[in-house]
Amino acid sequence: MSKKSDARPFHLKQFSLHHHQSSMKVGTDSLTLGIWTQIKNSGRILDVGTGSGILALLMAARSDDFVDAIELDEASFAEASNNFVNSPYADRLRAIHDNFNLYTSRCNQKYELIVSNPPFFINDMRSLDLTRNNARHGDSLNYSELCEGVGQILNLDGRFCLVLPYNESKFFIVTARKNKLHVNRQMIVFPKRGAQPNRICLELSFTKSMEIKSEKFIIREENNQFTEQYIHFFKDFLIGLD
Repeated sequence: MSKKSDARPFHLKQFSLHHHQSSMKVGTDSLTLGIWTQIKNSGRILDVGTGSGILALLMAARSDDFVDAIELDEASFAEASNNFVNSPYADRLRAIHDNFNLYTSRCNQKYELIVSNPPFFINDMRSLDLTRNNARHGDSLNYSELCEGVGQILNLDGRFCLVLPYNESKFFIVTARKNKLHVNRQMIVFPKRGAQPNRICLELSFTKSMEIKSEKFIIREENNQFTEQYIHFFKDFLIGLD
């Protein structure tokens, strides 16, 4: 396969974006979170660790809100910036090249919604690729720093939505509680019917609910065909599911 074909943009029904220079490519995790997150058109949104900008673009496509997107990796920031400029939502998207911890320490903005596909696999084997390693692991932004930063810039009635590996989420939830962030809603993701869950989407806020709203999302049937649930979930965004 040629380098030219390798660099083809990723197309959704609402927009297209390049993701080959970013530390992390467009994947099911960000797409699932971006569609699962409830949009209320009520304020400003922040995407933490935007990578190529896919989550920020989904937030802009699904709302009328202004979206800030912070990214530390220089190549990812440059690619996200270019994707934003060339999107239908250029006037509502802003890429920020900064360290999240430093940004929150001097930010005067409060956000109604914060989304993130954050660094994870804190106990997993490290990659030899430093850029990918920093994107995948909690070394450059651990769970405690993420929750503390979110706590500083989230509105009192705001929401924080993120996607995590299912097993890692147990560690994250404990850390979130220490920062007064509580899970109110979740979607447990199963790669195949009958398999163990491998991802979870979480919605947290400063308000502790009496009962967590929980749902299951199964991607494939046992024969590897996409489930009807998957097709219905993604059909308004992914090309070829009609």
